Amino acid sequence: MRGISLFSSAGIAEIYLDQLGVNIVAANELVEERAQLYSSVFNNSVMVPGNILDKEVFNKIMEISNKRVDFILASPPCQGMSISGKSRNVAQMINDKRNYLIFKVIEFISLLSPRFILIENVRNLLKLQLPFQNQIFALPDLLTKLFKDKYIIESEILDTSSFGIPQRRNRAIIKLYKKGESWGWVTEQEPITVRQAIGHLPSLEAGQKSNIKWHFARHHLEKHVLWMKHTPTGKSAFENEFYYPVKENGERIKSYNTTYRRIKWDEPAPTITIRNDAISSQLNVHPGRQLPDGTYSDARVLTPLELMILSSIPENWNIPEDSSEILIRQCIGECIPPLLVKKIVSQIRSI
Repeated sequence: MRGISLFSSAGIAEIYLDQLGVNIVAANELVEERAQLYSSVFNNSVMVPGNILDKEVFNKIMEISNKRVDFILASPPCQGMSISGKSRNVAQMINDKRNYLIFKVIEFISLLSPRFILIENVRNLLKLQLPFQNQIFALPDLLTKLFKDKYIIESEILDTSSFGIPQRRNRAIIKLYKKGESWGWVTEQEPITVRQAIGHLPSLEAGQKSNIKWHFARHHLEKHVLWMKHTPTGKSAFENEFYYPVKENGERIKSYNTTYRRIKWDEPAPTITIRNDAISSQLNVHPGRQLPDGTYSDARVLTPLELMILSSIPENWNIPEDSSEILIRQCIGECIPPLLVKKIVSQIRSI
């Protein structure tokens, strides 16, 4: 099948699609460094960088597609849908211009009439409120209004940990497929734990490197390392009796105990966020192993390789060796795990 990818980032969602016979012929990404990373990984796809609202960018994608597209993958930016930051209510969501990018997806559907469309993002995608013809519609309702005569439209919120991915991450999935086609849903399976996924990797302390590609530990402040060395698996440093986070003047810091917190070995990892580089951010610290002196090893955030594995990205992901660590971390923090995309698309009966 010929496909296009919109709002592609580094193309993580597409990693396994070629295994299913889906050929992404054109892709689009606004952020230049992400578009460059995409191009370095996907040699058979033409990346069209730039703003999809730009007519030249839009028309270039149409030209490359040659108006012969079976499949559209779209991950419109989620910042305008997030419950954090500005968009805390319907009025603010409607006024956030980023949410109008979905209308470009709708335009591509109208012009290309693909057999299958997969739209995905954070769970608020299904609550996204959009004005149309002097009315306000939730996105699934708007798609139904526009395309109900031609497409079957289905939506679900899926937790990736239920589908063979060792990470809890809720993603809203909207599927559109032409009447007469068949596209089922994925069967759930037993969760995979952090221990099962990354327990085989060698222990690393802050600043250390291994001889395994992308398995190296970030440097952290000495005080952060001290606090986390005294923090047991699954606990926050705020729960420590002595070695807890303090200000420069020694005053105890008050914060949520989801920060400075180690993840657990025997559960799927919590949602990996874009700030997975920060030891103080939410649920970012390696589980660690208790040492003979009673402290815990691996007082650090997860390595890029550990993040890849927990996100179902293959360990031999063919990104350039000089890729920016922060860029890789950010792309992983915003991605839908590619194994979930593979499993969803594999349910198309005609593949």
